Amino acid sequence: MPNRLAHETSPYLLQHADNPVDWWPWSAEAFEEARKRNVPVLLSIGYSSCHWCHVMAHESFEDQQTAEYLNAHFVGVKVDREERPDIDAVYMEAVQAATGQGGWPMTVFLTPDAEPFYFGTYFPPAPRQGMPSFRQVLQGVHQAWEERRDEVTEVAGKIVRDLAGREISYGDAQTPGEQELAQALLALTREYDPQRGGFGGAPKFPPSMVLEFLLRHHARTGAEGALQMAQDTCERMARGGIYDQLGGGFARYSVDRDWIVPHFEKMLYDNALLCRVYAHLWRATGSELARRVALETADFMVRELRTAEGGFASALDADSDDGTGRHVEGAYYVWTPGQLREVLGEQDAELAVQYFGVTEEGTFEHGQSVLQLPQQDGLFDAEKIASIRERLLAKRTERPAPGRDDKVVAAWNGLAIAALAETGAYFDRPDLVEAALAAADLLVRLHLDEQARLTRTSKDGHAGANAGVLEDYADVAEGFLALASVTGEGVWLEFAGFLLDHVLARFTDEESGALFDTAADAERLIRRPQDPTDNAAPSGWTAAAGALLSYAAHTGSEPHRTAAEKALGVVKALGPRVPRFIGWGLAAAEAALDGPREVAIVGPSLDHEGTRTLHRTALLGTAPGAVVAVGAPESDEFPLLADRPLVGGEPAAYVCRNFTCDAPTTEADRLRAVLSD
Repeated sequence: MPNRLAHETSPYLLQHADNPVDWWPWSAEAFEEARKRNVPVLLSIGYSSCHWCHVMAHESFEDQQTAEYLNAHFVGVKVDREERPDIDAVYMEAVQAATGQGGWPMTVFLTPDAEPFYFGTYFPPAPRQGMPSFRQVLQGVHQAWEERRDEVTEVAGKIVRDLAGREISYGDAQTPGEQELAQALLALTREYDPQRGGFGGAPKFPPSMVLEFLLRHHARTGAEGALQMAQDTCERMARGGIYDQLGGGFARYSVDRDWIVPHFEKMLYDNALLCRVYAHLWRATGSELARRVALETADFMVRELRTAEGGFASALDADSDDGTGRHVEGAYYVWTPGQLREVLGEQDAELAVQYFGVTEEGTFEHGQSVLQLPQQDGLFDAEKIASIRERLLAKRTERPAPGRDDKVVAAWNGLAIAALAETGAYFDRPDLVEAALAAADLLVRLHLDEQARLTRTSKDGHAGANAGVLEDYADVAEGFLALASVTGEGVWLEFAGFLLDHVLARFTDEESGALFDTAADAERLIRRPQDPTDNAAPSGWTAAAGALLSYAAHTGSEPHRTAAEKALGVVKALGPRVPRFIGWGLAAAEAALDGPREVAIVGPSLDHEGTRTLHRTALLGTAPGAVVAVGAPESDEFPLLADRPLVGGEPAAYVCRNFTCDAPTTEADRLRAVLSD
């Protein structure tokens, strides 16, 4: 019989709706039940494409005896971390503080007042490698609750007090200057892996936000080392197994230092951020590889993640059916030489083995290989390779596909909108711009209420119950600002303004300018979460700083500019010390240091060839964070177009920064030079 999760919209919670565990969704009623029964709460947090979440669910939550014990002595609460990043952030901070590490599934035991007292991540069904079994943990916690209650509540109270005292150093509420950005670059150089690209060791994550900083730093300063690190990392990732060589798109991370074996789940946010990075790398260098990867990644998002309503789904699972009924990680993506021969015949299989780096012993498990593009001498017949790719992809589509988490997360859709709008504009792909517009329409229609308050998620055209957090407001504003620049439709600038007004009013500390992840009127947790570091995606804090800066450049709004500069104070504090974890903040700081530049293109219409040429030139300018407005001279779509006439009856470009303007120009070459200076 289904439990209480059967009525939820989260695909992750629905995966647990038939567990024998009597799960509750996060709610006041669940904690009231724990109070009434005088038992602790087991809080289990995960997400639908998490491999070890599936493993623990199968081993423990689907086990009748374990479930009976859990139901008798605890109130079980299940949370989708993607729906409730605020709950995840608060308890993850506690887990990391207590154990020195974190991850998912996250397992936390709470008092009925939601105060944590015992923590862990994955627990096996039987003791293993020094880990207790999940049953042992349940029994130990139950015994402590029954026999040492005072000690448990004292520990819980101390943890909550410690969390409340973990204040963030905000710097001095000023944007980083030349010195801090140079120090950040130097620190990145020290952590760079010159043999393989990327930073640090295994597991290796795609450093998309750091790459954005490196490209902007090079554009502003001409630093060749910054460009080289970005180029080499992008090439190594694109040639590795972390990139899907048949269908496009990136996996979550590589388990090794060489980008060979991925953790196979594909996340919307990774692909949106990387699509944009590769498009920007092409813009800076003209690299054919960057162009191909940007377009293939955009096409992957539209083909495999787009929902019927026009939004973008959160993720594809790492696991899928291997053809025998077992769910196995990577089954959809890996190949043996024998499988290649079956599809391609002897001769073409031999070529595919060489081209994609497939070996008899395998680069993954059980003699299977993840397809790569190893560097090698000799030329390959492009037509032949295209045919091989096509046939392998067609055969792969016959395999059982990985599960898809269909919920639409506002923040990640904002990132996808920005990536698709820009990629579509750069490569003359209006279909990609249309996909960005459709997703933006969905967010306005379904996620925004009359006061421009955001709902975090939707599924199947129904809005979820959870309020948007800071990253939702910031990333959606970022997407709308990119869309405004690409389409010349001022309504997207207006919507971005509505969202950023909420950031100023509900998420910002008036005195310090520090930002909180949740609104002032949001549900009260044991701590109001506040994390400025960029991890898998930009933090709400740094994303807000970037969007506020762009909006201020578009409108001249002093409150938005001041808020952006105050928010960037944390980048001044953290950038030189931990640049790998504040990449988006560093990229926003580069834009602030460069101006950012304000570009107004005036012309009869976007159908006019002269207007189109200047507009495209402006979008392809590499000046960090430059904002672009395009429209007719008399248009009131954008503030930047006011009092900007045609020049000699011809379309013209006006470029300003820091309250100083260049002479208007009608020549694309002149505009190109100004924007790359």
